[in-house]
Amino acid sequence: MAKQTNKTVSGTSTQHVKQQNAQASKNNFGTEFGSETNVQEVKQQNAQAAANKSQNAQASKNNFGTEFASETSAQEVRQQNAQAEAKKNQNAGKYQG
Repeated sequence: MAKQTNKTVSGTSTQHVKQQNAQASKNNFGTEFGSETNVQEVKQQNAQAAANKSQNAQASKNNFGTEFASETSAQEVRQQNAQAEAKKNQNAGKYQG
């Protein structure tokens, strides 16, 4: 019996097997990666991160306003405004002639 090239003893095409193996190697990487990645979990984590970012931004705004308000004495501001108004009226009387 003459030996056929590109065939095994049982008659299998070695070229066909090589093509199948190459195709399987390409698909295994994508399949393996896909099976390790839970799309729903990633979406949930992204949504949580966005919510936290928004919440942190709001907290920063509130903290600034609170800090500013705690450093400002409303009574002191009223007193300064009253003094300024009094000086304004006093100076207006000086220049009326």
